[in-house]
Amino acid sequence: MTTSAIAVSGLRKAFGDKIVLDGIDLEVGAGTIFSLLGPNGAGKTTTVNVLTTLIRADGGTAQVAGHDVATDARAVRAAIGVTGQFAAVDELLTGQENLQLMVDLDRRGSGDGGRVVADLLERFDLVESAQKPASTYSGGMRRKLDLAMTLVGRPSIIFLDEPTTGLDPRSRRTMWTIIRELVADGATIFLTTQYLEEADQLADRIAVLDQGRLVAQGTPDELKRRLPGTHVRLRFTTVAELDEAARIFPEATRDDEALALRVPSDGGTKSLRSVLDRLDEYSAGAEEFSVHTPDLDDVFLALTGHDTAHDTEAVAK
Repeated sequence: MTTSAIAVSGLRKAFGDKIVLDGIDLEVGAGTIFSLLGPNGAGKTTTVNVLTTLIRADGGTAQVAGHDVATDARAVRAAIGVTGQFAAVDELLTGQENLQLMVDLDRRGSGDGGRVVADLLERFDLVESAQKPASTYSGGMRRKLDLAMTLVGRPSIIFLDEPTTGLDPRSRRTMWTIIRELVADGATIFLTTQYLEEADQLADRIAVLDQGRLVAQGTPDELKRRLPGTHVRLRFTTVAELDEAARIFPEATRDDEALALRVPSDGGTKSLRSVLDRLDEYSAGAEEFSVHTPDLDDVFLALTGHDTAHDTEAVAK
């Protein structure tokens, strides 16, 4: 595989007279976590469905693991794993039986299916519940079992479509740890999520999709720096120190209750150095120094005009 696990150019898809994907371009580096964000109906799930060969695009090209999704779908499927929005486990079977079923269906199996099942049960902390029906599992356990089933074929690229929706905070963070471990082992993750904190915590790069078009791409920090509002916060120990700093930075906003000053900044090294140099020039000092930037919620709202609350997406109509 090349350094690009996924490469998309000019991808288009329409359902009837509704354009769902309007010529999107994106690239996902091998061994990274890429997160696709967007409001309801933006085309996130349609993008995943095209890249996983579930539906065909109307135009453009897409390569996954070096294979064209339109002309070499079999090779693409052999390289990927897909975990959808809802856990696809058989509730009548035990956790172990669900995994064994996937092993039996995997034509590329090494022959030691029992070892594969045992390793996955241990890796996902499901050993104690392995003999229990999946219907008795909690939401977090079902999601872990679902992801474990996806890994039976040892995919190099894993598509996770809102993998933590409905999980409690503890289960969500457990899933984050598992995702990071998968990448540490060499996997590439393509993640869609309704939780911007999740994208911020996990993703190496993020793309924001709105009305079928990519409106922004970059690292989480790069996206947050696109918005005004970044500032350096200086906190002082006395009112006199605050007054002196306010004279040094007349453009700043002061918070008398917190003895703090907010100095506009782009967050870059040159801007930060300028703030420190001005303090040093007047022999002034601050008790605390920190940089504050807009969060991804601010970015999302500015780019799409949509609130991120309850941002779930069914398959595009």
